[in-house]
Amino acid sequence: MEVISTDKAPGAIGPYSQAFKVNGMVYTSGQIPVDPASGTVPEGIAAQAEQSCRNVGAILEAAGSGFNKVFKTTCFLADMGDFAAFNEVYAKYFTSKPARSCVAVKSLPKGVLCEIEAIALA
Repeated sequence: MEVISTDKAPGAIGPYSQAFKVNGMVYTSGQIPVDPASGTVPEGIAAQAEQSCRNVGAILEAAGSGFNKVFKTTCFLADMGDFAAFNEVYAKYFTSKPARSCVAVKSLPKGVLCEIEAIALA
């Protein structure tokens, strides 16, 4: 097992790693829309989805992978009413259309609107 870490995505805010590479696969932790440079969260679901996707991408890159190698994602939304706007942004990044679960949750860390985790080939 190899711990994956990059300063191009937000650091872990608890007892977990950004990702692990295991047996040729990459498992990312859920990525919320925190800008790693400033520590800020953008306003609105579209901007937050963009930042979450960029964070996932940075971790995949650090692991020697990429969006084209993702085969499963799990997406969490604070409000299922944001589903269409979230999908619009998500579709720009996950062009290979990986298998996906998308669920609404009561709340997310830091009060954000979305979180994305991914499993990919390394």
